This record gives sequence, C-alpha cells and structure tokens, in this order.
Amino acid sequence: MTSTAEKAAAPPPPQREPAPGELALVQDFINAWDLQGVDRHSKPKLLEEWLNEHGLLNSKGRVTEGDLRHAVEVREALRDVLSANYGEPVRKDAVETLSRAARSAQLVVHFEGSGGANLEPAASGVDAALGKILAIAFRAMLDGTWQRLKVCRDDTCRWAFYDRSKNRSGSWCLMSVCGNRCKARKHRAART
Repeated sequence: MTSTAEKAAAPPPPQREPAPGELALVQDFINAWDLQGVDRHSKPKLLEEWLNEHGLLNSKGRVTEGDLRHAVEVREALRDVLSANYGEPVRKDAVETLSRAARSAQLVVHFEGSGGANLEPAASGVDAALGKILAIAFRAMLDGTWQRLKVCRDDTCRWAFYDRSKNRSGSWCLMSVCGNRCKARKHRAART
C-alpha cells in the first residue's frame, strides 16, 4: 500500500497565495517539500532546521528519529483531515494520531490579562512544536479559515492549498497542473 507521504513525494511548486496569517505555518508544515522535491521532514536534522526557522523549537532542542516519525504522522494526519473540507470522510487513525499528539503536547488553555485566552502546549521539545501547530489548526477551525485549507484531490499530489474561490469549490492545488491531469485521466477512462 502506498502511503500518503509517498503519494505526495513530488508536489507542484507552491504557486498559489498561501493561507492567511498563522494558518500559513500549518500549510507550510503539511507542504514540506522544497522546490527541488526534497522533503524537509525526511531527516531529523532537516525537521530540526524547519522547526527552528519557524520559531517552534528552542535552539537547544534536538530532533530524534522517533520525533521525526511522530512529526510525519501528525503531518499526514493533518493532510487527511483536510480532505474533510471537500466532503471526504476522515480516517479514524488520522483523528487518533492528532488526538494523541494534542495529549503529548499537553495543550492547555492559557488565559491572558487582556481577557482573551489561547491554547498553548505545556510540553517541551518537538511535542510542544507540534502542539503549537495543532493549536493554530484549532483556532482556524474556530474562526472558519480551516474550511478553506484543502488538500489537492489529485492522489499523486495531495498538496495543501488555500481555496480563495467565492463558493469554496476549489479541488486542485493548480487547475493548470493537477486539475488538467485529473480531467485527462477521467476522459481517457471514459473512452475505454
């Protein structure tokens, strides 16, 4: 069986405008491939660099092989949950992975002096970094922006994109690439 990570090994370059605000960080975490096709989460050192670049891991934090496997599981579970934004059912194991990650991050409500509150990780290291990403996803679900973050319906791509269409009907990261490829496949299948 081909994993989601293997299916998404060669996504198109990100040519769409990124998701708004902090949701762009979640999108970038899911779309972990650089323009040369290298998965920035394929080795502990690469994930560590990515987390440090985004201020999610303190400079003394180190990423282990186990941390890497956990982060990739969370990334692929988030990608799977995005499928629900165009009506697909979410796999039970994806939901369980995200719930386990939230527990590992020890996400708690932190009340602020301004009268507001925020969801923050009490854990440290990679668990805290993943908790920050999950907290952003949670806030986006509350404010309605999450529903516009989708995963490309082309199974050979699965790139996360922000749907800016008025009717929220976007299905592909790029119509000119994945949309045309899917339509051509469908047309060929109908002719046989």
